[in-house]
Order: sequence, then structure tokens, then C-alpha cells
Amino acid sequence: MHIGVPEEERAAWQTLHADVTLRLERRFEQMGDDLARTIDYADVAVRLRSLAAARPRRLIETLAAEMCACLREEFHAVSATVELRKHILPSTDHVAVRLTRP
Repeated sequence: MHIGVPEEERAAWQTLHADVTLRLERRFEQMGDDLARTIDYADVAVRLRSLAAARPRRLIETLAAEMCACLREEFHAVSATVELRKHILPSTDHVAVRLTRP
């Protein structure tokens, strides 16, 4: 994706790492080992990658908010937490933001 405050930073493709935590409507015991009763995490991964690649952004905070909204609206998660890590700054492992939307 193309993300960053300086235009030069947005010009280059970057890889961000995400941790996603979802709270589901059903208790695990109610799922009956049936994928149709839960969220398909492969679908979530594909959708979030597509969302991130859809357009350039300046802030990882913006992308985290969009991802949480997507998870709540499209996948019907009761709550969503997204942590995004960006490996761009010298002398750091990464910078990160974490957002939870109930």
C-alpha cells in the first residue's frame, strides 16, 4: 500500500503488519464447528488487504479506523481491534497504532 505523510514515502509500495481481534456474536460453543456460524478469517484477510491497497493514505490511524469500520459493518463483528505496524523509520523496529471499536 501507499501510506505516509511525505509524498516520497507514499510513492513507494510498503508492507504493514496487522493484528486483528474480533469479538463475535456467538459463543464458540454455539458454532457447532460450522464455518457458516462464524467469520471466515480468510475472507477477512483478503478484504482488509483490498481495503488497504484501494488508495493512498497519509496516516496509519486512518487505515486502522477504516479497517475497524469494515470489520464491524461487513463482517458483523460485535467489536474489532486493529493494530497496524509500519516498518519505515530508521533506528526503530516499527511504529504502531492500535484501535478498538466496540
